[in-house]
Amino acid sequence: VLIGPGCGVGPATRTLVARVLAAPAAAVLDADAITSFAGDALSLAALIKARAAATVITPHEGELQRLTGGMPGAKLERARRTATVGGCVTILKGPDTVVAAPDGRAAINANAPPWLATAGSGDVLAGFVTGLLAQGMPAFEAACAAVWLHGECANAFGQGLIAEDLPEVLPRVLARLATQL
Repeated sequence: VLIGPGCGVGPATRTLVARVLAAPAAAVLDADAITSFAGDALSLAALIKARAAATVITPHEGELQRLTGGMPGAKLERARRTATVGGCVTILKGPDTVVAAPDGRAAINANAPPWLATAGSGDVLAGFVTGLLAQGMPAFEAACAAVWLHGECANAFGQGLIAEDLPEVLPRVLARLATQL
């Protein structure tokens, strides 16, 4: 289940997030689902840690700062701390997106071009993660694969990209990847 994009920030979204996290399905929290817990990261962490299913959160720097009230340290360190304290895989987005797991594993992806910083791009990334989780891929691997695919789709399309272009390019990127195996 993906929750967050376009939900609106506030108590209603917090209630929806709690319902999603009470369900047995893997969950991806993005955008408004994260911001609705601004300054209350421990409540969100408690909801996540109470579940058995995989949870992935996908904040950018601003969303992480709002959620945690600000956290010192390098990007890798902050992503790992968020994953450990939150009990979830954390995708800290940016040109050097960090994927961190609660067990300390981390990966830094560096294939994202600058034109990927466009409205809705993060929503598409969250959708990629959700799709891979729905196919049974483990959370950390799904997050890493989705982040890489997201960057490759943007590279394949080129400048002038809008978020809606990313899913359209995905079949071409997957076909190219299949020929390299």
